[in-house]
Amino acid sequence: MPITPATATHSSSNGTADAILLELVDEDGVTIGTAEKLTAHQPPGQLHRAFSVFLFDERGRLLLQQRALGKYHSPGVWSNTCCGHPYPGEAPFAAAARRTFEELGVSPTLLAEAGTVRYNHPDPASGLVEQEYNHLYVGLVQSPLRPDPEEVGDTAYVTSAELEARHAEDPFSAWFMTVLDAARPAIRELTGHSAGW
Repeated sequence: MPITPATATHSSSNGTADAILLELVDEDGVTIGTAEKLTAHQPPGQLHRAFSVFLFDERGRLLLQQRALGKYHSPGVWSNTCCGHPYPGEAPFAAAARRTFEELGVSPTLLAEAGTVRYNHPDPASGLVEQEYNHLYVGLVQSPLRPDPEEVGDTAYVTSAELEARHAEDPFSAWFMTVLDAARPAIRELTGHSAGW
């Protein structure tokens, strides 16, 4: 990736938040400034731009990732396929595709916008706050995964019923159900209503 003003302060994929800048937004998603990643997540949190990706295989199963234990925020919990933050000035769609490849080693197929959702989720375990204006994307994964172990602890493909059982037993990210519910209309369009999403 070329070094630009937007990427020059980005740390390597080691889960740290040092000097990474996020794009602050207003309630309408209009950019109003930047803040360092960790600062933006300190209580009460600063509203910032984010993205969440939901990828499915040919059988309509959702690809989940377990966040690596070394991540500073929500380590070891299960979440959607990929989530993160665009660099300031980076299009959310481009950021979603970029981070999916960086974390999982695959490029999404038929990646499509699935709306936005705004939420405020404190994370009791870390004490950090997710104040996010989140751009949602759905698509397909059609090649073998090559996860980065510094980002991803494990992966799993799950049906809707399997997700329900797993969600009842395993720890999930604080934002997971909010982003999943917001993306469901686009997920049903992608997978078909028979998949149960």
